[in-house]
Amino acid sequence: MDFMTAVLYGVIQGISEFLPVSSSGHLALMPFFMTISDPGVVFDLCMHVGTAVAVMVYFKSQISSMCQNIVPALKDITDPAPELVFLRHFILATFASVVVILLLKPFSEHARSPWIIAFNQAFFGLLLWVADIWQRKKDTKKRANYFSEQRHWKTVVLIGVSQALAIFPGVSRSGITLTAAYFSGVDRAQAGAFSFLLSLPIIIAGVIVEIPDLLKSLESGQQSLLPLMTGMLVSFVVGYGTIHLFMKLIARIHLGWFTGYRLALAVLLVFLLLR
Repeated sequence: MDFMTAVLYGVIQGISEFLPVSSSGHLALMPFFMTISDPGVVFDLCMHVGTAVAVMVYFKSQISSMCQNIVPALKDITDPAPELVFLRHFILATFASVVVILLLKPFSEHARSPWIIAFNQAFFGLLLWVADIWQRKKDTKKRANYFSEQRHWKTVVLIGVSQALAIFPGVSRSGITLTAAYFSGVDRAQAGAFSFLLSLPIIIAGVIVEIPDLLKSLESGQQSLLPLMTGMLVSFVVGYGTIHLFMKLIARIHLGWFTGYRLALAVLLVFLLLR
């Protein structure tokens, strides 16, 4: 892969990871639109590392607090302190994601087909639009600290399970977690922050699992270190800017705009596939 292609992959990852349009779906479609071979799941995962670092930097204060509270949160699971309740919810959602991802992983390896991506873009895009309308009809003003309240464990499990569906390209991790949160009546800003933070453990675990394959691909020459590092750096820079912008707009923006984009992309894919 040449330098400019790596930059392009990084830009697309940085924008699409945090917008509800599916970054993995866009990365998987790159070879379909360009005269390049599919760099594979390992390369895609490296692009996700860049955006994961962007999440760490943007939410560094909250992540630092969470790390400091791990022992107290697990030592006494009845402690009602809001920061400890939030962390326990975060751990529960992550556990739910991991379990379902392990169950779905054998099927996901065959889901990079443009046909499947087109379907996922359309179906889950429409579901996002319905959830957006549903959430706007809910009174969420009194639920600004939703994830810090003990009674919402069912919602966090639902969000965690939903995140696991993003293992299929075209679903969108941020899109499906926001969909689950909106259907549960979660405040929009809270839903966005929880969704972005929830991506970190899964990405980190995915990188650890794929390290042997990454090393093999580097040794065999299938992957080159410079393009990988370039793509990761670009995805970090662009991803940080996207988080900053989306967190400012999430309370006001109608996610139906993204549904329109996803439907248009799905129609374009079907048209190109039928030619």
